[in-house]
Amino acid sequence: MEGLMKNFTDSYNAILAKGDPRVENWLLMKSPVPSAIIGILYLVAVTAGPSIMRDRKPLNLKWILIPYNFALVALSAYMFYEFVVTSVLSNYSYRCQPVDYSNSPLALRMANVCWWFFFSKVIELMDTIFFVCRKKWDQITFLHVYHHCSMIVNWWLGVKYIAGGQSFFPGMLNSFVHVIMYTYYALAAIGPHLQPYLWWKRYLTRLQLTQFLAFLIHSGYNLTVDCDFPKGYIIAVFAYAVSLIILFGNFYYRTYTLKQREKRSKKE
Repeated sequence: MEGLMKNFTDSYNAILAKGDPRVENWLLMKSPVPSAIIGILYLVAVTAGPSIMRDRKPLNLKWILIPYNFALVALSAYMFYEFVVTSVLSNYSYRCQPVDYSNSPLALRMANVCWWFFFSKVIELMDTIFFVCRKKWDQITFLHVYHHCSMIVNWWLGVKYIAGGQSFFPGMLNSFVHVIMYTYYALAAIGPHLQPYLWWKRYLTRLQLTQFLAFLIHSGYNLTVDCDFPKGYIIAVFAYAVSLIILFGNFYYRTYTLKQREKRSKKE
């Protein structure tokens, strides 16, 4: 047993030692343990939250939801700008781009925005906590929890080992989508009098599906060429994009397509 534990510890330390030394001392980057604890606490809150709130009134969180969502709009816009400008200044290829592990200003700038993207996913866990506090149980779906948890895992690994290169592409697209998504959430939080102007919600889901399709095409292309970027990451992005297309596609079908058919059948 002692030998097994030693082998596990040695393997664990060896894997961590392969991480990018530039991000070693950045917040949450030294070890996966703090992020894992955050993830576990998140799942506990999601699981226990409904029981805790069952006999309580939904909390009115308008006072925090509006600034929270607008803050994420600003953060997403900043990250999108940094991904675009840094990739252009670095002459990044949108087909195949290796990671620059140097300490050059542009390489560090890209690594920095990758870290901010990861950290934004930690912040976004509050989306679910707010749903719990407001008793919006229908919003806490498997898709919602899976997406939030998996993004933290994916991007902790991304920043730890490949902060730059190909990884800028999904971060850039997702930041752009989140500018629009959190703008919608912020406007919706202001009050029901804005609902008539938020008819474009279904198109937001279409935009999300479009970005996942872009991830699929981009990673699929890189699986067919000789690209100096970790193949395992490319395969992971491809598989992840497939899972999100299936889950978001199912959500879109049930939320919009089926409901439209039901409305038509009732009219007939």
